[in-house]
Amino acid sequence: MCLYECNINSFGTMKGFASIVIALAALMPLASSAKTTARSELGRPDLEAIAKASVDETSKFYYPRLHKAFMENDTTMTPEEFQYFYYGTLFQEDYDPYREAPNQALLNELLPVYAKEKRTRADRDKMLDYALQVLDDNPVDLRQLTNRIYVYEQNRKYDLAKIWQFKLNHLLLVIAASGTGADPDNAFVVVYPQHEYDFLNLSGQIASSQRFEPPYFDYITVDSSSGKTSGGYYFNISELLNQYFVKHPSELAGATAAE
Repeated sequence: MCLYECNINSFGTMKGFASIVIALAALMPLASSAKTTARSELGRPDLEAIAKASVDETSKFYYPRLHKAFMENDTTMTPEEFQYFYYGTLFQEDYDPYREAPNQALLNELLPVYAKEKRTRADRDKMLDYALQVLDDNPVDLRQLTNRIYVYEQNRKYDLAKIWQFKLNHLLLVIAASGTGADPDNAFVVVYPQHEYDFLNLSGQIASSQRFEPPYFDYITVDSSSGKTSGGYYFNISELLNQYFVKHPSELAGATAAE
């Protein structure tokens, strides 16, 4: 079962600015049983608690409150707030795991820019404009967060680059804290299918292919630097699918009929 077109390519924009690739290997060994600070502090997400808090106006984890804090140019959010913010995305009225990014026309213009070895100031300005549009629509888009950081660094806005690197790091650590990916019982939990690839690519892996394993797991294979498959990681997409079918009941009826 694959409700989306699986994109197994690495970031086009990663080429030429490896300095912003997150060194997660040092922070969270993907298939290791050793607990990192992030795992010890956060652990697996309590999605039931997050669902309640994200829509409770009296909660410190009320989603609009966390969203406002995330969009500010500062580093005041705590690891727990990042966890509630990331997974709180699942329970928002406009959430759709297969939503299309806005402004496809501008994205099409940017495809050759992403493929360049070197980019002009005009290229970077266009990249930033698109990144901000996407993040306004979907603030946890890992690719456009990466692009935003890249442009700030290249334009020598180092303070802004550090702020948004901090935010991206913490979103990745939230995913890392959700499991090890070694087996279904310890699967990572993401809120968008594309985050499976983005998370692995940003942590130094080379995501190469995907397969769905019932009842609600994706298994992403990774390749070594030599191009040979060297294993893979499990992702639990149970709540992601649940929220999708809640909003698209006809799709659930069709899937049930197909079985």
